Amino acid sequence: MNAILNISAYRFVPLPDADALQQTLQARALALDLKGTVLLAEEGINLFLAGPAEAVRGFVAQLREDPRFAGLAPKESWSDTVPFRKMLVKVKREIIRMDHPTIRPAEGRAPSVDAATLRRWLDAGHDDDGRPVVTLDTRNTFEVDAGTFEGAIDWRIDKFTEFPPALAANSPALEGKTVVSFCTGGIRCEKAAILMREQGVEHVYQLEGGILKYFEETDGAHYRGGCFVFDARRAVDPALSPVPLAI
Repeated sequence: MNAILNISAYRFVPLPDADALQQTLQARALALDLKGTVLLAEEGINLFLAGPAEAVRGFVAQLREDPRFAGLAPKESWSDTVPFRKMLVKVKREIIRMDHPTIRPAEGRAPSVDAATLRRWLDAGHDDDGRPVVTLDTRNTFEVDAGTFEGAIDWRIDKFTEFPPALAANSPALEGKTVVSFCTGGIRCEKAAILMREQGVEHVYQLEGGILKYFEETDGAHYRGGCFVFDARRAVDPALSPVPLAI
């Protein structure tokens, strides 16, 4: 029986007190016997946690008492063991490194598309305005090789800091199309969508909640393989169950 709740969540919100929060959240997570990783930066929070459901949801509830985290929306999955070895709370320069300081999602997001709408668009091959739809994988090469959407654009990047130059080299191919950027849980495709709009790609959306939310809210149609996750499960299928990697 799957008794362990796994969550991933992020929120772009100014955190000038990230250093103080690090100590508070580390103590809180340890008191609840949780394992995983919480990343804090001036731009926001990114977390991956696992443990008994009551403890995990209790941690999230405490977080939401801070108005800055009230909108935190975790993606949930289950496993029979805890897929992390320890509990780490770190302060970093960025919660997802892009090395592009003008991209500040807390100051305004790119438009998003929900899972059900993307599935419908992919069924039809076009968006509601009749424009061709393409999906753009913003993840690293090894993640893409574990599974991705059928026909997804893959620029073979090895780290997210390579996305801006890849966009500069390939943006003409996106003209006249509706581009849906996606990643594991939404954090990378959110930054990517903002950058694309800044660079003049006209019709850009981010997949709300990423692949994990797509799995949670649809039957996984149009996706092939598993979704790489950064814990001991390695990858999950559209039912959010662990699967062996084919790579």
